[in-house]
Amino acid sequence: MADDVRWPARLALAAARDGVATRVQARHDGPLRLLKTLYPEGAGIAHAVLVHPPGGLVGGDRLDITLDVQAGAHLLVTTPAATRFYRSNAGEAAQVVQGTVGEGARLEWLPQETLAYPACIGRNEVRLRLAPGGSLFASEVLGLGLPAAGEPFTRGRLLQHLEIEGQWLDRGWLDAADAALMDGPCGLAGHRVMGTLAYAQATALGNAESLLADARAALADESAGATCLASPSGAVLLVRVLGDEVETVTNVLRRVRTSWRERLWALPGSDPRIWAT
Repeated sequence: MADDVRWPARLALAAARDGVATRVQARHDGPLRLLKTLYPEGAGIAHAVLVHPPGGLVGGDRLDITLDVQAGAHLLVTTPAATRFYRSNAGEAAQVVQGTVGEGARLEWLPQETLAYPACIGRNEVRLRLAPGGSLFASEVLGLGLPAAGEPFTRGRLLQHLEIEGQWLDRGWLDAADAALMDGPCGLAGHRVMGTLAYAQATALGNAESLLADARAALADESAGATCLASPSGAVLLVRVLGDEVETVTNVLRRVRTSWRERLWALPGSDPRIWAT
């Protein structure tokens, strides 16, 4: 770990199949915890709620989250509140998530939104790996600045990294000083909220066009798009949305996830219980 990390925190979750149930074990170091494991969909699907009691990251903080979803298990991971990258006066803040999904296992990485405060310096990285027969959903909603408080994102930078090993990599710095990126027609075009939903599996996907048609119908009134990336190691379905309000972008992605979850996994599009509290 880098020498300039002043307040590290680590959390490792291991989800294992135990008969018909998914059992979760957690190990932590520092202010990052598994708050609770819930089973609103039955014993086979574990909903893990993660909390970071300080409420956000400042320069020198680093959160490391490791997810090990073993063969046949199904783990949904979420948070009760936004992840906040606060103004930095002392270097970079980082959240790094690394996950492995075993054979026949399923992972849903569904945190609440990430908020990049003005003058933050941060890294937000998610790296996931699928074994044959594994599949996953991963979502990310990012809001730049605090427009409702009259604090636009005029200073600061955040690295966004979302990777599904061997299948897809999205990595880039969002820098408030980059006018072409922030306001240009080939960049964010003045929007300050962006959302990504990815579904990936380590096998071929036969009904991609039908799934994309469902997504595009849900995205018809948004600045958004949907596509499929096929590779020898599997397939990735992607939805990207630009907007001006976190809630709007979040709701769009949840509608698409509900549709895809029902069709791909024959499971209801159940939202984590913590989102309703």
